[in-house]
Amino acid sequence: MDSRPLTPVLRALRWCLHALLLGLLALTAVRSAATPHAVTASATAAAMAGVYGYGVRSPAVDRSARAAGLWLAALGTVWLVLLALSPDALWAAFPLYFLQLHLLPVRWGLPAVAVTAAAAIGSFVLHAQEVTPGAFLGPLLGAAVAVATVLGYQALYRESEHRRQLIEELVSTRAELADAERAAGTLAERERLAREIHDTLAQGLSSIQLLLRAAERALPGDGPAAVVHVRQARRAAQDNLAEARRFVRALTPPDLANGSLTGALERLCAKSPGPPAVRFSVSGTPVELPTAYEAALLRTAQSALANAVRHAQAGRAEITLSFMDASVSLDVVDDGRGFDPPAVAGGEGFGLPGMRSRARTLGGTLSVESAPGEGTAVALTLPLPARAAV
Repeated sequence: MDSRPLTPVLRALRWCLHALLLGLLALTAVRSAATPHAVTASATAAAMAGVYGYGVRSPAVDRSARAAGLWLAALGTVWLVLLALSPDALWAAFPLYFLQLHLLPVRWGLPAVAVTAAAAIGSFVLHAQEVTPGAFLGPLLGAAVAVATVLGYQALYRESEHRRQLIEELVSTRAELADAERAAGTLAERERLAREIHDTLAQGLSSIQLLLRAAERALPGDGPAAVVHVRQARRAAQDNLAEARRFVRALTPPDLANGSLTGALERLCAKSPGPPAVRFSVSGTPVELPTAYEAALLRTAQSALANAVRHAQAGRAEITLSFMDASVSLDVVDDGRGFDPPAVAGGEGFGLPGMRSRARTLGGTLSVESAPGEGTAVALTLPLPARAAV
């Protein structure tokens, strides 16, 4: 009579409820054998057992509150008839309490229990039984115990379900975090290798090529052997420089592989699931930046925008890329709920340590301005390399 999966304990309790009701009906039939209504009482008890068995096996009672209400109404009607025939039928009120509270909403279950208890008490008067305090207290105490038991179980079940959902969310979040950390670690290592190859091997080969070209020009024209060796060395340096640059391009973040930094930021804003609504703008004259700079700016924008989407509950966000005479800066501003930066300083929250690490690696600075209820502004400023500065 419940669509939720049954644990062994609940299954045992349900069988106990079945056995209790059917046993009480059998007791009523047996004790009515010596009365003038023996046949009618036995037939009514059997009819009530049949109605009960139908509801227990009916899928409609599990799925529909309306069907459950109709079934309980039919069961209660037959019970009232049996109660009119035999005072012993009042004991069947106790399992009925549990059924009514279990299957009906609280606003209907409590009145149904009250009516059932009143009918059980009224049966004493109907059958001219001796009226004692127990005649009133028995059904009332039974109803109180049933109410406390069922409502207590329902509260425990809701708490258990809430905890189960929290555990599932925690497990899912930890798995997502682990995947994100692995992906971030892989990307960080790719960026580090690209930066190392570009700043050491590629620069060294470029310098060697320039020196060999100068040596080739300085050699006398009648020194063919030396000229041939220098030219071969210069070609080897040139080929290795091209290979190093291919390595750097292969290690470039995928978002930057097929376009510029501005294009990658535009795509990032366009693909944002929203809210918030994200706008992108460029200030100043764009210049070509080293791969490490572009990767740091893009990763910072991705992390800051992810914070705005997941945590800030922002309605609007704006990403601005500014090219100045000696530096390039990225600003990500949102109008979300904000936070207290000192409270997360030194921690892992909001991805700030990763942003600061990228800034320090390239000699730049990262500033975060925020307060609860006042939005957040993240600014990354990197000094332009000498060749890129205007």
